[in-house]
This record gives sequence, C-alpha cells and structure tokens, in this order.
Amino acid sequence: MRLAEKRNLLVPEIREVMDIRQASDYLGISPDTLYKYASEGFIPAFKLGNRWRFKRSRLDEWMDHQSGLNTAEAAPDQTDKKPVKSIH
Repeated sequence: MRLAEKRNLLVPEIREVMDIRQASDYLGISPDTLYKYASEGFIPAFKLGNRWRFKRSRLDEWMDHQSGLNTAEAAPDQTDKKPVKSIH
C-alpha cells in the first residue's frame, strides 16, 4: 500500500455534508449536544429524511459568527464594574 493511501486511512475525510457523528467530531462536541443544538435551531442544520445533516461551510460560517459575538460579549462594560477598595 502506498504512503498516501495509508495516510488516508488514518485521517477521516471531512465531507461537505456530514452526519451527526461526523459533525460532532468536527466541532469537538458530543453527538447528544449537537442533536440538541440542531433541534433547537441554535446551529445550522437540515433534515434529510429523519436524520440531521450539517454542511461544513455553514458550520464554518456559524463558528466565525459565534466567535465574533463572543469576543464582543467577553469585553465587559467598564461602567458595570464596582469600585475596588484599596488595602492601603
């Protein structure tokens, strides 16, 4: 077996349309969590028959959007902070 063929056996192919197991591996979350997110409409997904499917490109866009929101939310508003008492 050629080296390139061996490498393909070790690295799973990431397809454009993924099932729940493939997408959960891609996102690094459990299939149960991904199923919940898809059911609630929190994450972009569609049903093919009775099974959830996920487009990699839509997940990438969603992650980019979420990371943009999270950085804005992570910076707390300075007016909401309470003054800190000096120890001296």
